[in-house]
Amino acid sequence: MSGDPTLTHLDESGAANMVDVSSKDVTGRIAVAEGRVTMLPETLALIRSGDAKKGDVIGAARLAGIMAAKRTHELIPLCHPLMLSKVAVEIEADDDLPGLRVTATAKVRGQTGVEMEALTACSVACLTIYDMAKAVDRFMEIGDIRLVEKKGGKSGHWRRGDADPASGALGT
Repeated sequence: MSGDPTLTHLDESGAANMVDVSSKDVTGRIAVAEGRVTMLPETLALIRSGDAKKGDVIGAARLAGIMAAKRTHELIPLCHPLMLSKVAVEIEADDDLPGLRVTATAKVRGQTGVEMEALTACSVACLTIYDMAKAVDRFMEIGDIRLVEKKGGKSGHWRRGDADPASGALGT
């Protein structure tokens, strides 16, 4: 692993604590997360047509993801509240799944990263898709939610696929 292999949210006694970021430099930070919701082809067609009983599935999921990113610190106990400068949630249909691919980007100028905000936005967008279409397709699956890129801070730029996890160079 790169850097210190200890968990940053645990003190010497093993107690969970919020990390003190007061000595960190304020820098621009960006994180991108992705996920997917697989579904029956008929469900994807229904969502694309805009005829889902609960309304615009993609629009609602996009808004839910954005709102969730802004509340990440309320959901994840040791996350810092951040003044996000941008949250974007993109949702694209993919006939090969079949289903929807979700990409969430979070940006901030601050002393700590925005990975959790991007991951939360992606997760909640996927959950919203499931919620809005579950009446017609209980076989939907949410999966592959993961960080794909981060920029800024002391660790610099990391992108999934740039490092081999087997080598121990995971990047953070």
